[in-house]
Amino acid sequence: MSKFYITTPLYYVNASPHIGHAYTTLASDTLARFYRLRKKEVFFLTGTDEHGGKIYQAAESKNQEPKEFVDKVVENFKDLWKTLNISYDFFIRTTDSSHKEQVKEAIKFLYGKGDIYKAVYRGYYCTPCETFFSPLQAKTNSFLCSECRRPLQEIEEENYFFRLSKYESWLKGYLREHPHLIRPSIRYNETIGFLEANPLVDLCISRPKERVNWGIDFPLDKKYVVYVWFDALLNYVTAVGLFKDKEKFQKFWPADCQIIGKDILKQHTVYWPIILHALGVEVPRLIFAHGWWLVEEEKMSKSKGNIVDPYQLVKEFGVDGLRYFLLREIPFGSDGNFSCAHILKRINSDLANDLGNLVYRVLNMAEKYFSSRLDSRKKDIPQEFLGVITQLEREYLNYMENLEFAVALEKIWEFINLMNKYVEDKKPWVMWREKRLPELSYFLSSLLEGIRIVAVYIYPFMPSTSLSILSQLGERKEELSVEDAKWKMRGFSIKKEAPLFPRIQK
Repeated sequence: MSKFYITTPLYYVNASPHIGHAYTTLASDTLARFYRLRKKEVFFLTGTDEHGGKIYQAAESKNQEPKEFVDKVVENFKDLWKTLNISYDFFIRTTDSSHKEQVKEAIKFLYGKGDIYKAVYRGYYCTPCETFFSPLQAKTNSFLCSECRRPLQEIEEENYFFRLSKYESWLKGYLREHPHLIRPSIRYNETIGFLEANPLVDLCISRPKERVNWGIDFPLDKKYVVYVWFDALLNYVTAVGLFKDKEKFQKFWPADCQIIGKDILKQHTVYWPIILHALGVEVPRLIFAHGWWLVEEEKMSKSKGNIVDPYQLVKEFGVDGLRYFLLREIPFGSDGNFSCAHILKRINSDLANDLGNLVYRVLNMAEKYFSSRLDSRKKDIPQEFLGVITQLEREYLNYMENLEFAVALEKIWEFINLMNKYVEDKKPWVMWREKRLPELSYFLSSLLEGIRIVAVYIYPFMPSTSLSILSQLGERKEELSVEDAKWKMRGFSIKKEAPLFPRIQK
């Protein structure tokens, strides 16, 4: 298909962004850049979730109005995405007027077909997690929230409900027929397990204003606001104009890939497909729930005081160093234990020693031996490179399409290390001393061509580093393509710069 629509989750703005937010967004950015290399028309959506009681309480604690509070926190997210070189196409906020209007339209549509009704709710509620619990669920969890372990509040109130239970059998059947909708497979199994163990109950999609007065006005009753999770999930379709822009919606929907953290799996693999089906809208093609970065084997959280600040990591290790580490260190989808020592090792070994040293020493030899201009008469791929290059060309697309980022980088580094070995084996300084200039020209041109190919392959992961390498090779392309990763050997005009990744000594 000619388009690719990718989304991050909406980030909740009760606090500033941390490394977990950065991880999800960097992965999404890498995939978006990859599909731009494939010449797809990419629509990359990210944004912020700004309603609910938790936001109201956070604003109140700072003596601010909710809108004033969220406006400031949203800028923190936008600033971080700019720092991390995130290439999103649209940043949606749930306080946007277009989103709010379309949420109301969705509710009116569902009410019109009998999927929304009013009833009395008796049970328990967790304000920090914006989640209801039945009496049985509350008792099973010792009247503590299953997510944050805070005490639950017992409530009885009238609310509006969405008939989630009506579509339970449809969802089970759909998931059986589409096992690749949810990945990795462990998350698919979790969703199936949840559905088998817990008959679906209808979803409360409103909150009375006397208890939660920060949200989208409920279109059926002015005494209520829309439940934050119902409001937020709809952003993926309101961003492309479900009720506003029919042409744009038909062009980009369904989403091709929705990347989330595993902690919001149920909302995205149970609530979300059912809401879409009830609206008569196609389900996304892929929902990918990645793991967490842990600190000392514990999930990062504000209450534990173990939040990792991405700004500090950029200051210490650089943008592309951080981007590389997060996507190389663990398979995407698994949990990882965060450590600055691990980042340091990756940067000094993989980036400084392997990639940076290769680029600098080869460009230095081209400058010294051929005054920075090379155009070998022989153009063939060296036999030493042939197998690895052929394999990369054959498998790179598959790894990236399947979000196997760590494997893709591992295979690219196999080629980088092969080129480093090629230098040691061929001893170009001996060729120079013995005046074997045609052989030396072919040797260095082959290395420069190999480096150029590597620069194309690493572009989705480390765009600034990629473009720096290409610029030093005399390649100034407005747009890159995967076709640029094919062997060409057209000659080089070198403009050597400082080493890409100086070793970090601390």
